[in-house]
Amino acid sequence: MRIRWTVPAADDLQNIKNYLQQYYPHFAEPTVRAIYQSIRLLKILPNRGRPGHRSGTKELALTPLPYVVVYSVKAEAVEILHIYHGAQDWR
Repeated sequence: MRIRWTVPAADDLQNIKNYLQQYYPHFAEPTVRAIYQSIRLLKILPNRGRPGHRSGTKELALTPLPYVVVYSVKAEAVEILHIYHGAQDWR
């Protein structure tokens, strides 16, 4: 199974990295790497997330990180839709 990033999801990851580089530079690289690696695991376990709040989506909580990946499982790929901070009002 492939991982397909949407533009909004790629922007979310870049915004996370930019924010962390500005305010918590020592956390930026390890955090982005951990998010990316968790998403890569969806290649093998695409249904590991919980059912999403929006129909047809799943949500992967990245514990202990405060992020949630919203994605959908298609026949040919896992599509990454967004990455939200748990404190955001995104539902």
